[in-house]
Amino acid sequence: MDFELQAEILAQKIRHWTITANGRRIKDASIEEFYQAFCAVLREEVMINWTASLDTMENHKSRVLYFLSMEYLPGRFLKNNILNIGAQELIQAVLKKLERNFADLESCEPDAGLGNGGLGRLSSCFLDSLATLQYPARGYGLRYQYGIFEQEIWGGCQVEKPDCWLLNNNPWESRRDTLAVNVHFRGRPVSAKNSHGDEVFLLEDFEEVRALPYDTPIIGYSDSANYSVLTLRLWSTKESPRNFQLQRYNAGFLDTAAENTSLTDVLYPNDNTELGKRVRLKQEFLLVSASLQDMIRRHFRVYHEMNSFKDKVRIQINDTHPALIVAELLRTLTKNYDFSWKDAWDVCQSCCSYTNHTVLREGLEEWNEGRVKELLPRQLDVIQKLNLELCNQVRVRFPGDEDRVRRMSILEQGQVKMSHLAIFGSHKVNGVAALHTQILKDHLFKDFYEMTPGKFINVTNGVTHRRWLLDANPELSKLITERIGSGWISDFSQIAKLKSFAQDRNTQEEFLKVKKQKKGELLRFLREENPLRDALGKMVPSSIFVSENALFDVHIKRMHEYKRQLMNALHLIMLYHDLKGGKKRHCSRLVIIGGKSAPGYERAKQILRLIAAIARKFRKSNGISHQIHVILMENYNVSRAEMIIPAADLSQQISTAGWEASGTGNMKLAINGALTIGTEDGANIEMREAVTDQFWPFRFGATAKQNEGSYNPWDIYLKDDLIRLTLDSLKEGEFSENEEEFSIFSSLHQDLLEKDRFRVLQDLRSYYETQIKVEELFMQPHLWAEFALQNIASMGNFSSDRAIREYADEIWGLKPTALDGEIVGKVRMEYSEHDRCRIGKDQ
Repeated sequence: MDFELQAEILAQKIRHWTITANGRRIKDASIEEFYQAFCAVLREEVMINWTASLDTMENHKSRVLYFLSMEYLPGRFLKNNILNIGAQELIQAVLKKLERNFADLESCEPDAGLGNGGLGRLSSCFLDSLATLQYPARGYGLRYQYGIFEQEIWGGCQVEKPDCWLLNNNPWESRRDTLAVNVHFRGRPVSAKNSHGDEVFLLEDFEEVRALPYDTPIIGYSDSANYSVLTLRLWSTKESPRNFQLQRYNAGFLDTAAENTSLTDVLYPNDNTELGKRVRLKQEFLLVSASLQDMIRRHFRVYHEMNSFKDKVRIQINDTHPALIVAELLRTLTKNYDFSWKDAWDVCQSCCSYTNHTVLREGLEEWNEGRVKELLPRQLDVIQKLNLELCNQVRVRFPGDEDRVRRMSILEQGQVKMSHLAIFGSHKVNGVAALHTQILKDHLFKDFYEMTPGKFINVTNGVTHRRWLLDANPELSKLITERIGSGWISDFSQIAKLKSFAQDRNTQEEFLKVKKQKKGELLRFLREENPLRDALGKMVPSSIFVSENALFDVHIKRMHEYKRQLMNALHLIMLYHDLKGGKKRHCSRLVIIGGKSAPGYERAKQILRLIAAIARKFRKSNGISHQIHVILMENYNVSRAEMIIPAADLSQQISTAGWEASGTGNMKLAINGALTIGTEDGANIEMREAVTDQFWPFRFGATAKQNEGSYNPWDIYLKDDLIRLTLDSLKEGEFSENEEEFSIFSSLHQDLLEKDRFRVLQDLRSYYETQIKVEELFMQPHLWAEFALQNIASMGNFSSDRAIREYADEIWGLKPTALDGEIVGKVRMEYSEHDRCRIGKDQ
């Protein structure tokens, strides 16, 4: 169809929708009304491929992956969806006809509040790649009404407010009332037998919660009109009135009356209280039970029996949160579908696989056995039986080693170890970087590895380069495509062709020009959208004195001690002392630190408070504010990352070696031409190996192996004058303006000397000296550009496309299922024989 005609028909559809939905003509519609109409029309077109994708999977009876995750961080959908279906030029033509601009349109869309950090963003990258590579899959999660929280910084203090991302209608989702399911908590188990003589339990006097699904399309990238669309199904308890317990409310128990209605209110409620712990456990089982019921319902619709479930279903346990799927699948098969215990266990281990994302003990999740018994009595019975079976297997394999039995037990000292449940119930367990997987084998899950070594494999994380380079940085993408063609968009290994241009002077110049442009855009954004607030939350005047020529030094991660934002803060104090003492620095520097602290994580909040105080000191110091400027990025999220990452010169990846599972921010920054200052941790190691040491100049700090040795921070404090001066400034009030700050910073000083668990002082001198090397190289812009281009060209292995192919081949046994052209044709015909407007590539 003629391009101009396509644009006109699409514009007319938007006019039509604006009248029918809002009773307003297009010229009178508000930007929000226009946004809703625009997305509705776009989504209507996508529905054709969405329907065809679902029908293709079912008609071809493909093995299907079900991806369970408590977190997703998709960011905004609009721009990415338009890019993936190749409709950028058509959309611009439509907007021109309707006298609207895309920036206003995009500003109406909030970031979906479904996650917090790398885990959520990785999940979204994986769904993008699954859709692009046309694997049959579906994602399951929870629809958090208020996200994790919206962060504001008041006088250096984190203030948590509801993330109102659902304040207005979400045009991308579909409410599916007919697919709602019921989830049962508490109750009295009643013993019974299945036909195999296995004990199963009925449940009486239970507490029933209705889970309502909302579906969001995940559109795969394609250079043709036959793009695949997968489903992200999110469960909500918010829109189910019977979840509200009116009897309790009328009796005055307001908190427990609304407990089940509020299960999907907030991601990771503060679990420092009993209520918080109870809600978190309920959330995890809600995800598991509702999703499993949905999987079985779909399987029955396609196959009309359950014997093929073992072959046709794969379930990915993304971190420990959905580990209860093991117990619930086993319980459901034996009780509802009359499987023998042995056969049900075989199905469970065949279907389930588990990805571990952390080596932090507190991140592996353990639930109090009494709490599990209260809320999930039938599931605890299954876990107890599984634990007995596991312990007996260990005794057979390692006779006489009762200490090993204790270590491997799912139940120990009244706690249920969710990671052990996930490992035992899965056919494969993977880490997410080579070092991380080795730590799982050698330390964290050593006993399990020695018992079943073939179960453990590595799949290094990746990111979707289409979102984080093609979409987030179109100017750099254009530079790359002009030199190596567009093949890298679908096959990121082709990015290696850029190496031949790394020494080309014109390419270096253009790269530096693009980087400067993105830095200018970020500076404007920071001045307009990242306010400075006083202790009462009132916005106060502030200025950024550094220019686009400064080194943009970026540390953007959730706030956690092992990520060592504290070490960054101590380095800033060192820089302050250098400048105050008259020591010259090679270049000016804009330091951007962004990330949220968990609501109950006081130490992380204290570190954030220190960074804010250091930023204040730089702002108030004449002669220094033009050389170093420190910014705390408020409410860091995907959209803000898309502004920061293309502008970054230096990527801070400074976690204590051995503690970061992988990292994905390191990859996003590297593919946008930021050089990494980093430890030998997580995927940093594999990135360095890909780039080679020659072009990875800012490696520092102790290795994971070295960190296994003893460490006394007092030795460093007493021997290193610079570090002692830096540390003592915390307790001497140099950066505090009130008693509360003085107390907090003094406690940080004490803890660094008494219990420096993450070895900040050990690596601080190395970090300081490496930062000097950073400035020296930055003052040679063409050499810096060469290094940056070499880094970009070496990132081909760090695409989520590669990661998903490895999961599909080595864990899921999943084959791509291309969109069936005949099915697409039938859906299009049924949709509308007279509608010839298609959005996307030529058909």
